[in-house]
Amino acid sequence: MIARMWRGATAVEDGDRYAAYLDRTGVASCRATPGNRGVVVLRRTAGDREEFTFVSFWDDLAAIRRFAGPEPEVARFFPEDAAYLVERETRVTHWEVEPEAGRLAA
Repeated sequence: MIARMWRGATAVEDGDRYAAYLDRTGVASCRATPGNRGVVVLRRTAGDREEFTFVSFWDDLAAIRRFAGPEPEVARFFPEDAAYLVERETRVTHWEVEPEAGRLAA
């Protein structure tokens, strides 16, 4: 399994709206893509910003390409992202998930 990670930030006052928008766009699109195993969105306040880390889990690189396109290292953005994001990575990182270490306790 592969984890795909991206980070971005909004102004604090836009955090809740962006989180809802992210759920409707990026999260929904990932989950609808064959080969997606799930999504986790991490969020924290850091000064005057809300920082977001988006982690999606995939069967393989072919599944990631179905979501991201032919260049899987390039971040995928949605139409209104620019209205919210004051900082964003344009590239993502991919990580191999260790099977036993990747289990979360219930």
